[in-house]
Amino acid sequence: MKIRDILKEKGSEIITINADARITEVADKMMNRKIGALLIEDKENLIGIISERDIVVILAKTECEFQNLTVRDIMVHSEKLIVAEPDDEEVYVMAVMIQKGVRHMPVVENGELIGIVSIRDVVRAHVKKLQAEARFFAEYIK
Repeated sequence: MKIRDILKEKGSEIITINADARITEVADKMMNRKIGALLIEDKENLIGIISERDIVVILAKTECEFQNLTVRDIMVHSEKLIVAEPDDEEVYVMAVMIQKGVRHMPVVENGELIGIVSIRDVVRAHVKKLQAEARFFAEYIK
């Protein structure tokens, strides 16, 4: 299954936040939207991503004042982003996510941000594919 198909099924809504937003705003937005990562755009350009894990790591590593942290302080900047393309297969994206230890990947087509997939989205699609193949082979054997 292609990433394009996953986006069609789950939707391609892109939820962003400003790099100058406070971490408390990030946490609130993630909680209210029930998501684990936000993309960071500046003038419609993707400049980074911030995830729940990024917040937990910075809190564990420092004794900083949480209320004063901004997205810019802890975000993963665009030059370090790992992105997927719509025609990538779910197996490939899943392998990259596991190898790189990331749980969210922006999806970019022709330099334009078109969505985001999580490891859950990719695994769910892969399981559906495997179930369909198993059903096909079971019918074939009968």
